This record gives sequence, C-alpha cells and structure tokens, in this order.
Amino acid sequence: MSPLIDRHGRTKRKLRISLTDRCNFRCTYCMPEHPDWLPRSSLLDRGEVVRLAGLFVDSGIDQIRLTGGEPLLRRDLLECVREIGALRERGLRRLSMTTNASRIAPKARELVAAGIDDFNVSLDAIDPDTFRRLTLREIAPVLDGIDALTDAGANIKLNAVVIRGDNEKDIVPLLEWAMARGIPLRYIEYMPLDAPGHWKRDAVVSEADMLAAIGVSHRVEHQPRSSDPATPYLVDGHYPLGIISTVSNPFCSTCDRLRLTATGELFTCLFSPLGTPLGARMREGVSDEVLGEQVRRAVWLKDAGYAARPGPVDRPVTMHAMGG
Repeated sequence: MSPLIDRHGRTKRKLRISLTDRCNFRCTYCMPEHPDWLPRSSLLDRGEVVRLAGLFVDSGIDQIRLTGGEPLLRRDLLECVREIGALRERGLRRLSMTTNASRIAPKARELVAAGIDDFNVSLDAIDPDTFRRLTLREIAPVLDGIDALTDAGANIKLNAVVIRGDNEKDIVPLLEWAMARGIPLRYIEYMPLDAPGHWKRDAVVSEADMLAAIGVSHRVEHQPRSSDPATPYLVDGHYPLGIISTVSNPFCSTCDRLRLTATGELFTCLFSPLGTPLGARMREGVSDEVLGEQVRRAVWLKDAGYAARPGPVDRPVTMHAMGG
C-alpha cells in the first residue's frame, strides 16, 4: 500500500500505542489531581490492539512504541509484545516501550526476550526529594528498574521533562549521572498537555536555558538534525544529548508519528483537539478496508501542528490517557 502522507507532505513511520490509561505515578505535568480511569471494558483487548497495529504496519508504519499510562500495569503485556512483534513479518522494524521503570525489574529480561528493541525511561530528576515532589513516588524502584534493564542488555534512553520551579536545578546533576553510566538522555520542554488551566508559559525551561545551564561546566556541540523530535548535541565530545523543544522551537515540519489511545482513538498530533474513534468503529464490525480509509483520511487532514497553533489544547483527553 502507499505510505501514510499528510497534506503537508510528511510521511508517517511511527505509531505510539497506549496499552492503558492507568499509571502508578502521579506526575504533575501528566496526571490530573483526581484522575478518572476509563472503564476496563472500554480499553482495547489484546486482539484489537494487534489488529489495529497490523493495519498500521500494512499502511507503512514500521516503528511502534508501547506507552500508557504505565504499560507494566497491563496484565497481558508480554503477550501483547510477542503478538505485535510478530508483525515484523509484515514490515515492522522496531518495537519500543516507554515506562517509568518502577515495576520493570522482575520482567526486564522477559521483555527483551519477547522483542522490545529499546526502552525510554522517564526520569525527571536524580535527587530523591525532587523526584518525590514531581511524581509523588520514590526513586529507588526506578533506579532498580534501570539497573535491571542494563543487566538484561537492553537499549535504554532517559526522558526528563524540565519545569521551572520544580526540577531545573537537576539539569546538570541528572546529565552527569546519565553520562557516568553511558545512558543517552533527552530533555523535554514542559508542554501544555496537562489538566486544563495548569500549564503556564513561564514554567517552561527553554532549550536555550537548558544549554546555558549545561554550558557552565560542560562543552556542548550542536549536531545535524534528523526527523527525530530531539535536537541532538554532543557533550564533552562524546556524550549524546537530545532536547525536545516543542514550545520554543517546534519540530512539527518533520513530524512522522501518530498516536493511538487505549480505547483505539487515533490522534494524528499530540495537540489534536479531536481523534478518530477506530476502536469504536472496529467494535461496530467495520472492515479493515474501511478502517484503513479512515486512517488515511485522518492522516491526510493532519494539522501543521503546535507551530501553527501554539498554546494549550482544549480536549477531555489529557497526557496520561493519550500516551507519551
């Protein structure tokens, strides 16, 4: 089939699939203070997840990332990984996972063996008190999870959202911790995706601010950009650092990704106000051919992105239900 291309000429290669809206953390930039969990009956079952994943792979998607909520809260996670991994026969090249790693230690080797190629671990601070304030959880299980993934031979990358007044003082300590362990790190500007009215522009620590903080004690060199959302840098001549600067320097012109919520709703942009209810259509008995047509129409109509309409998005779906 022809590739998924939007009206701005961007080809889609990556799909994020949220396996659950539930999470055992309470990160302030992601989770409402009092989250309303979706009824379990409304979430896609494993067969539905795999069916939709296959539809996207057949349409040219070759990289899938499993997200949440927290994917480790999904009881049939290993089975999901194995069955989605079987789509390599149809064109899937890479299967990844985003996790807070707090529950991953006992299953690290199983997940690697089942087919996860790489893991993005959310780690917003290395200082235990700062971490606890941001997540309302302890850091020790996360560090144990990172160690278990390392011991299992997994490819790991750290993600850290930086928020002024919360963890900007951890920028350099976290970088130096990651550098000492040889684990790549990506800093992410605080985006307006949390509870309505919570995000404030002055809480954003920009890419320039992060570089200035790092530059006091380290040499930082800009590297050529690719279609990846992170601007790449080389720290002290050897360490790869990325910064995702959606607010101060949006990467929308090269966006190649789509998102599927745990109920099967397709969002073509992280900031889309509306989604396409593929899961609901599937449960109504719609064929793969019709679902594929709906996907292509939704992708074609994809907006230019945050760069065209900056600011908070007004919708009932917040980040914990959308998937990272």
